[in-house]
Amino acid sequence: MTKRIFIWVAHPKPNSLNAALAARYAKGAKANGADVRVMALADMQVDSGFDGYDSPRDLTPDLATWQDNIRWADHVMIVHPYWWGAMPSKAKAVLDAALLSGFAYKYHGPGMGWDKLLEGRTGDAIITSDTPVWIDTLIYRSPGRRVMRNQVMKFTGIKPRNVVQMGSVKLAKPAKIDTWLARAETMGAAAA
Repeated sequence: MTKRIFIWVAHPKPNSLNAALAARYAKGAKANGADVRVMALADMQVDSGFDGYDSPRDLTPDLATWQDNIRWADHVMIVHPYWWGAMPSKAKAVLDAALLSGFAYKYHGPGMGWDKLLEGRTGDAIITSDTPVWIDTLIYRSPGRRVMRNQVMKFTGIKPRNVVQMGSVKLAKPAKIDTWLARAETMGAAAA
């Protein structure tokens, strides 16, 4: 059975290292027979005026397409930069506005239980940072990786496979970046 993989490049600029990592991930996946869809945050119109989950509004066409890509996928890959301890605000706005009750999860009445509506999918994430990974791990305790793994993927039912951080981008020599690109391609091949 052909694996369906949705890759979301959650960087607000089109020609980023994140886009290059996504392209190499897609290359590895396609080379191993996967059907791949790629969507770039840089091309999306995102309404950042989200007022909360108690006042839902109609999705913009790009957010509806994003949700359709998640529904279609067996495997989801998200690549984003790590700015001030989190993903860019425009990327977070997509999660806020599109990972809605009835689509990604559904609470059981007033209690704390919920249904994970995206179960059956697996996920990978690549997070790029200027902060060296060892500093982010030892001093800050990996908040970006924890949020992606636990509050985004596991909460909605996506089973995390690889949630990795690559950094320091600012200090990386071309040979190091080549290593990261090769790792992204290997991850894509494994996902297929």
